[in-house]
Amino acid sequence: MIKDITFGQYYQTDSPIHRLDPRIKLVLLVLMIVFLFLAGNAWSLIFCGVMLFAAMLVSRVPFKMYLKNMKPILIIVIFTSIINLFYTDTGVTLVDWWIIHITAGGVYRALFMAFRIAQLILLSSVLTYTTTPNDLTDGIERLLSPLRFIGLRGAVHTLAMMMTIALRFIPTLVDETDKIMNAQKARGADLESGKLFERIRALIPILIPLLISSIRRAYELAEAMECRCYNGGVGRKRMKQMKLKLRDYIAAFLCLAVSAGVLLINLLPNIPYVD
Repeated sequence: MIKDITFGQYYQTDSPIHRLDPRIKLVLLVLMIVFLFLAGNAWSLIFCGVMLFAAMLVSRVPFKMYLKNMKPILIIVIFTSIINLFYTDTGVTLVDWWIIHITAGGVYRALFMAFRIAQLILLSSVLTYTTTPNDLTDGIERLLSPLRFIGLRGAVHTLAMMMTIALRFIPTLVDETDKIMNAQKARGADLESGKLFERIRALIPILIPLLISSIRRAYELAEAMECRCYNGGVGRKRMKQMKLKLRDYIAAFLCLAVSAGVLLINLLPNIPYVD
């Protein structure tokens, strides 16, 4: 399970999405997330899923990478679906036993929320797989640059750097966790059998070394930045200047077209379930 976590990793390849300006990708991600929540019926949500599938194809990232990214949050998706299963009592009754009351409306809502959460994760994966951490830092900082007019120029760069470092260290911490788990198994630790509380208790010898290792890495990174006289974004210039190109405007136009499509499809009648 630990090795399946690929969130935050950059996949090196050449695709139209890789070549987009990181600022455009960040803005389009936020815009698509907003309209994903505005999808009010099954048709508009399916439309978003088809457009997301097309973006995954264009990114040229193997689908197994996206599937690996979905495995760690599968429990969250299932739990959310179960909660929404009992959230509504509209439609024909499917199960009515003791305190369990499941209707067709509840099943529809559960599937709807599961599909929406899966699309949210995949949307974020498209961004991280196609954008390097350095480009993410520059893109976030440039998008937040108007805040410098209210005296927050240093804070903007610090915030962008913190977000990028946190994202960059996800694969590092995953590898470190895997090494610690293998070391504990070599010493005879049983991490995969027993009851739930026994498994939770077995994680303590993993969490403590992982915490110590994370703190040590943070200190090493801070010392390395100080030794290189790093002082934030004040007075620093970028070797790579960001300029919007024709492909960025085309991507923005396509995203606006998808957003308009979602609003129009919301006007269609929803998929009916038996009343």
